[in-house]
Amino acid sequence: MVAQRMVDVNGIRLEIAEQGEGPLVVLLHGFPESWHSWHRQFGPLADAGFRVVAPNQRGYGRSHRPEAVDAYSVLHLVGDVVGLIQELGERQAYVVGHDWGAVIAWHTALLRPDLVLGVAGLSVPPPFRGAHPPLAVTRERFGGRFYWNYFERPGVADAEFDADIRTTLRKFLYSASATASPAGEIMQPLVPSGRGWLAAMEDPEVLPDWLTEEHLDALTESFAGGFTGPLNWYRNLDRNWELTAPWHNAVVTPPALYVYGDRDLVPAFPGAAELIAQLPDVMPNLVREPLELPDCGHWTQQERPDEVNAALVDFLTTLAKTATATGTAGERTIG
Repeated sequence: MVAQRMVDVNGIRLEIAEQGEGPLVVLLHGFPESWHSWHRQFGPLADAGFRVVAPNQRGYGRSHRPEAVDAYSVLHLVGDVVGLIQELGERQAYVVGHDWGAVIAWHTALLRPDLVLGVAGLSVPPPFRGAHPPLAVTRERFGGRFYWNYFERPGVADAEFDADIRTTLRKFLYSASATASPAGEIMQPLVPSGRGWLAAMEDPEVLPDWLTEEHLDALTESFAGGFTGPLNWYRNLDRNWELTAPWHNAVVTPPALYVYGDRDLVPAFPGAAELIAQLPDVMPNLVREPLELPDCGHWTQQERPDEVNAALVDFLTTLAKTATATGTAGERTIG
């Protein structure tokens, strides 16, 4: 059974869910999600011999919600993962992330490769820092209508999303899924001029098979404190670009796996398709070519749990066997 508790990490408190015993696997959720977005992964990974831990990251659920916008930078978020690994009594871990969680998983592997036995990213490909601040680039390219730029405006998206949390989440989850994305060209996520982002999203009368009312209940409860904390992650995009200047042109070196859906809007972002095609050449330890899942939208591990679980179990067990053979698996913190 999945157990939940609070832990102290880097001066804040994080809510975590955990199950199983063995080498540590940290699962990092995206936006607008929670630890519960991994509920279909806990059992298979625990049964495969892993200790599975999924936090509600800072700003989400019952975890701490700092008021300062700059308290949600990539360095703070990677620091939370590093602190969590140590708080759980481990020296190293496998790190898996989806959406924003993938961003943090990739950056944890980039900034602290000594801690990461292997890294897997779902939807969002590995980070390659661009030549210019991302918010400035999307503002110029899309006239301020790209959703990142809508999110960066203080209080605007917060008020729209907080007005009816359950409806907001239902629209988000449905609109970015394969169910709502017919085969063919995927449109860029642009906010209608003079309107909120939700205005253009369909509100389904019937939920897709992969999205249950129980999961929507859990997710709605986790956002009872509002959307400001999660939106602050986006408000740090240009700050993150500045902070990661020392790693410009650096690559993720731990063993890596990348999985994405063929109808996901993220791989359709400008330049993303070209990056994904180049990954086998520029990622020295990518264990296989990027895995594209057919008929899969943005919510990778929820829309295609069986395929994702199979890929993760294969990736993690192969690495764990290698680590056991070399005597590097599951090293615990002394003291």
